[in-house]
Amino acid sequence: MEMSNRQSPSKALFLILAIISIQHISTVQCIGVNYGTLGDNLPPPAQVAQFLKDKTIIDRVKIFDVNPDIIRAFANTGISLTVTVPNGEIPNLTEIRSARRWVNQYIKPFVPQTRINYIAVGNEILHWGPQNLIDNLVPAMKTLYKALHMNGIRDIKVSSPHSLGILLSANPPSRASFRPGWDVGVLKPMLDFLNATNGPFMVNPYPYFGFDPNEVDFDVFRPNKGIYDRFTRRTYTNKFDLLLDAVFVSMKRLGHGDVEIVAAETGWPSLGETFEPQCTVANAASYNGGLVRKFISGRGTPLMPHKKFETYIFGLFNENQKPGSLAERNWGLFRPDFTPVYDAGILKPGAGVPVPAVPVTPGPGKKWCVPRAGATDAALQNNINYVCSQGLDCRPIQQGGTCFNPNTVRSHAAYLMNLWFQTKGTTLQNCDFSGTGDIVTDRDPSYGACKY
Repeated sequence: MEMSNRQSPSKALFLILAIISIQHISTVQCIGVNYGTLGDNLPPPAQVAQFLKDKTIIDRVKIFDVNPDIIRAFANTGISLTVTVPNGEIPNLTEIRSARRWVNQYIKPFVPQTRINYIAVGNEILHWGPQNLIDNLVPAMKTLYKALHMNGIRDIKVSSPHSLGILLSANPPSRASFRPGWDVGVLKPMLDFLNATNGPFMVNPYPYFGFDPNEVDFDVFRPNKGIYDRFTRRTYTNKFDLLLDAVFVSMKRLGHGDVEIVAAETGWPSLGETFEPQCTVANAASYNGGLVRKFISGRGTPLMPHKKFETYIFGLFNENQKPGSLAERNWGLFRPDFTPVYDAGILKPGAGVPVPAVPVTPGPGKKWCVPRAGATDAALQNNINYVCSQGLDCRPIQQGGTCFNPNTVRSHAAYLMNLWFQTKGTTLQNCDFSGTGDIVTDRDPSYGACKY
């Protein structure tokens, strides 16, 4: 009787091979892109979706909000979409009624026509967020997941992307760990939740932000001597692998090396200020092209061999309204007219997209003061408070003002820091703001009716 319930060895082997084959087919690509919209010259979402479907190998897209026009544009394209809960909405989503209303408004009308695979709750909350957002992050993720199920939606995972500021150290990877406090206070319960719901742990590994001019080849996937981890006896030939293995080791320390890792943001800008010499077309093409080639090859990391990580390149377009230095506006794979900034290996054969011209470094001109790329929202809010307390006109950043939108601390600070800079004199001292300001000369950061 016991034997009659068993499958024959050949039949069992056939089923195993079939399951492996299906799993392989379902994950053969997983090349994604972050689709930002801080530009006044970007094409309509419907054109973007059609372009990605017809001309590129990209099969998934991540957006930084729940823009209904974008979500609708990807309906019936076969492209998977990750949508993002704005940081400020996190506390409200800890209440099940609010979470259900959010799902009913922003998710339910669009599925299953649009294939939404993930909801990212906030973005880099531990790195940038105030304490109330950090405290509410995991409860909001749990409640939102429950709200999805209560609304009959069971195929969308809930996660939250992290900057690698969550790591206490990354090199060598074998000795990596999450920062004390965040490790057991936030990341352990988050990993418990992700393990229980089969969701991924999202991280934003950017070799660019740890740029060392002596290790540029290591950073951008060019041949180099590598970095040896004497504890695991593994050699790393690129920084992307090193960062992912550091995350993996840190997760294992919390008992969750089994949770899938998604590289939710990674990339390299193609143009920068004179003080950003690493921002070149050659480096951007080498990094993003190397990333795509690595993925297609099926090579994993030294500690996770043969694993393909779902990866989202940052970003899709150069966005001309992003505040900050010139580099901030030149992360894109494409210009707004769909011409590639460089060849990253994501265009389909015979796509017929024209070869782009190499961007030219701008000459000297007028100067503007904008927030430094790494400045925190808390520091920038202090800058806003200071400028407004000194009698300057802050009405443009108030609701209804010409510079109110986008309604972010960084955008408001950019306007007011430059207002101070232009009013008090365009000297380095008047754009210091305790080390949070940068002087740019490439172009006027004004947009629409918001004049700097």
